[in-house]
Amino acid sequence: MDKQHYLERLVLKLETHVPLPPAEREKLLQLPLTLKRLEANHDIVREGELTQQCCLVAEGLVCRYKIVGDGARQILSLHLPGDIPDIHSLLIERMDHCLGTLTPAVVGLIPHEAVRSLTRASYRISEAFWRETLIEASIYREWMVGIGRRAAPSRIAHLLCEFITKMTAIGLSDGVICNLPLTQPEIADALGLSTVHMNKKLREIREARLVRIRANRLTVLDWKGLCSLAEFDPDYLHLQPGAAKIKDD
Repeated sequence: MDKQHYLERLVLKLETHVPLPPAEREKLLQLPLTLKRLEANHDIVREGELTQQCCLVAEGLVCRYKIVGDGARQILSLHLPGDIPDIHSLLIERMDHCLGTLTPAVVGLIPHEAVRSLTRASYRISEAFWRETLIEASIYREWMVGIGRRAAPSRIAHLLCEFITKMTAIGLSDGVICNLPLTQPEIADALGLSTVHMNKKLREIREARLVRIRANRLTVLDWKGLCSLAEFDPDYLHLQPGAAKIKDD
């Protein structure tokens, strides 16, 4: 894939939340991009580092995470192709968490100055990036509610609902089937659960025939039932109408 293809993914992702005029799309497609291919479980930026560039997820799955004193990992967010998970580094240059790959990935590095110049020249693009940051905060709040107040089956179901909804919005799922390249320990790290407890509760969801997970592929068998268990309302994702069409039958 060439750089243009990956920048088109950025445009597609931004337009799941806000439409952009052709002139603004073209400006985004002119951003300088240095591509890097990384293995799974590789740090892109470590906590405490100073950054001079933003990271566009081009392929694969990336996460924000922190390590606590006993070495345990808390995954803070998951990021799909088209995301720039460290856009905040334009203003807060020292990372207060780690950004790393969960799968083999391709990332595109964009110099801060190029992004700053673009946002200064285009109010619409600046607003689109600001909106992305606010939506990330909305997702953080939903994750906090889940970890703090939802039972384990509801937490797991909610993550699955969110993941397939976001994958559908960027054209990587038909709303029924999508790749789910997460190991059970990684799901546990995202939800604040032990791997043993997560495994048990995920089995219950599968046995209830809400989903099928085989060979890193998620198939939703009962969308309404999964949403009910999860208490899932996609409004917090702030998607454009029709951006993620999930089948209800």
